[in-house]
Amino acid sequence: MKELSVNHLLGIKYLNENDLQLIFETADHFKEVINRPIKKVPSLRDVTIANIFFENSTRTKLSFELAQKRLSADVISFSSAQSSVKKGETLIDTVNNILSMKVDMVVMRHSSPGAAHFLSQNVKASIVNAGDGAHEHPTQALLDSFTIREKLGDVAGKKIVIVGDILHSRVALSNIFALQMQGAEVRVCGPKTLIPKYIDSLGVKVESDLRKALEWCDVANMLRIQNERLDVSYFPNTREYTQQFGLTSEILECLNKEIVIMHPGPINRGVEITTDVADGKHSVILDQVENGVAVRMAVIYLLASKIKN
Repeated sequence: MKELSVNHLLGIKYLNENDLQLIFETADHFKEVINRPIKKVPSLRDVTIANIFFENSTRTKLSFELAQKRLSADVISFSSAQSSVKKGETLIDTVNNILSMKVDMVVMRHSSPGAAHFLSQNVKASIVNAGDGAHEHPTQALLDSFTIREKLGDVAGKKIVIVGDILHSRVALSNIFALQMQGAEVRVCGPKTLIPKYIDSLGVKVESDLRKALEWCDVANMLRIQNERLDVSYFPNTREYTQQFGLTSEILECLNKEIVIMHPGPINRGVEITTDVADGKHSVILDQVENGVAVRMAVIYLLASKIKN
């Protein structure tokens, strides 16, 4: 059996293209499984997984839990809001206490960039990064690429624009790494204040005009403004942001082609995207949610098979 080149999923930058293709092929199989009347397989009956979320999350946490239960793993979930972390316990202490319960894998979201990498070097378990600060969110990028592949046949040669708050987005960085690795061309679009200074070094062009970006691309991935990470004002107000960078059906109708619309969620309807676009024929947002379960099943299954070996 083919296997991943890594023992943890810490970020897309640690993977290679063979890893991506293996994850996608495995996810194809699991997508078929979750569309059967009986959606469960006994693959990980003897594996225990801890979901440790130090930041609030609804969709990612639910998606991981569902993926784990579909694989028949034993799952324990932990939220820092009700934990000893509030009493000053360190990250390593918290995780080691959980590992002493004989846990094989830890899925972790943390507000500090590099937290998953730090953990992988200090505890004996397979680590899956479910988002570390504004750094990486590898499973989101994998499910986004999987959705593009499903919709357009291949990612190679496609033009993808990521629109919005690039500066604070872990989704943007992971997507850039994953798409470029597969041979796609990536541009970003948003207010100058929300484009990171290092973006040129990633081989990504900046487009400040949304209409031009949409005329260029095959796929537009619309990101929300991450208000919880904005410590200062990066643009005058939401209304002005929407006028310049909000995606409407009027804009789409003016294009001389059809493009695919994506969004990692949660959606700020009426800000970066209108309701009729989010729910319209160009949108694959609900496909992304469904594919998220299949892709996370694939990641967990492939990492767990390395633990067993």
